[in-house]
Amino acid sequence: MGQAVSKSTYKQNRKDLRVRSKERQKKIRTLMWATGGVLIVAIILLFALAPKPDPAQFDFETLPTLGSKDAKVKIVEFGDFKCPACQQFAQDVKPELMKEYIDKGIVSLSFMNYHFIGPDSKTAALAGLAVYHQSNDEFWKYYQALYDKQPDEGLPWATVDYLVQLAKDEKLNIDYDKLRSDIENETYADELSDQMSRVRPLDITGTPTLFVNGTKVGGSDTLYWEPVQAAIEKELKKLDEAGQ
Repeated sequence: MGQAVSKSTYKQNRKDLRVRSKERQKKIRTLMWATGGVLIVAIILLFALAPKPDPAQFDFETLPTLGSKDAKVKIVEFGDFKCPACQQFAQDVKPELMKEYIDKGIVSLSFMNYHFIGPDSKTAALAGLAVYHQSNDEFWKYYQALYDKQPDEGLPWATVDYLVQLAKDEKLNIDYDKLRSDIENETYADELSDQMSRVRPLDITGTPTLFVNGTKVGGSDTLYWEPVQAAIEKELKKLDEAGQ
């Protein structure tokens, strides 16, 4: 038969049990906080020390380019001639880019196609390539005209007739019959496919998307001068610090 426990002893045992239980809970909470803190620090270090992706590489010799080939900062724009946001870039950002940097030989702007809005986006892209292969300078006049006179994106406006007539209206110094033939025969379809093949690997999800010395600038940052200028100045600072 078990030995009887006095009432006072029973109360003291219960009290000791509660104290030990609270101490265990306190230790568990301390351990959880410590573990959580270590985990947070580890995550921060993981992001901080993770290798940054290498800058994207482009063959500028094959692209329509505005500005000096020796420019310190080279920008590549991926655009769709039917894209209203690309129109905003062409009308609001590009003039500032030219005035502040391109005309001074500091920055160059090159163009690549990412056609996705409609089937006639591809037709417009083929027209742009056709003009470029006749004249780099005339391409940039055509580029601006396509955006300045861009109809509603929901309309299938980029027909062969429209695209050839626009070139004539702008008095481009090119062969219009060759332009029509190149669009209809999709002369530069392979080149266009090569440009489109860069979209997924570069994680391009919309237009316009810019690459400033290979570093991606996307989203709303491409639609306003200030963030584009900030990206350029960041690259210029890096080059200056590297003595280039």
